Amino acid sequence: MGGRFPRVARTWLAVLGVALGVSLVLPAAPAAAHNSLSGSNPANGARIATAPELIELRFLAKPNPGTTKITVTGPDNVAALDGEPTFSGTRVRIPFAPGKAGLYIVGYQLGSADGHPIKGEVRFTLTTGTPAESPSPSAAAPESVPPSDAPSAAAPSSAAASPEGASSAVPAASESTDGGPPGWLWALGGVLLVAAAAVGFAVRRRRAGT
Repeated sequence: MGGRFPRVARTWLAVLGVALGVSLVLPAAPAAAHNSLSGSNPANGARIATAPELIELRFLAKPNPGTTKITVTGPDNVAALDGEPTFSGTRVRIPFAPGKAGLYIVGYQLGSADGHPIKGEVRFTLTTGTPAESPSPSAAAPESVPPSDAPSAAAPSSAAASPEGASSAVPAASESTDGGPPGWLWALGGVLLVAAAAVGFAVRRRRAGT
């Protein structure tokens, strides 16, 4: 009896050990079948001023290129993916085409061994966007009056000024002659006075001689 009990005890201990090992292994199998994100560049929630050329996602296990889908969207839900992602081991690099400043979302979907896709996203904020397009020379140049219009615009003012000057000069000349008789009358009167004086002087000398 004493020899059989230790043998049975050893058997039960072995069975319990196997059962415990199986219980530890079974939960780990489904977990190993699901891949997950281990890091990214830019990091999730980061705020950056300079946009990277590539966005990098890092996973715990090597993703399958055939069952991996990645999208990048920026402000106004505009796509910011500038080419096909490249796979290198557990890393995936995505060409980035930045646009406006704002929130960018990198979405990923991975296949898994049990057929359940794994979805997730990385969010980061770009604080500076692409510079605005410079306007064309024709659009930037302000509208200007053609050179030919300048003389035509100035001509009426000068033309309008000249008649005023002429009209003002004519009255000025007339005003200076309206105060008395014309000049030729003054000259004629002077000649007559001189002639009368000469005649009177001659008459006086004749009388004095007689």
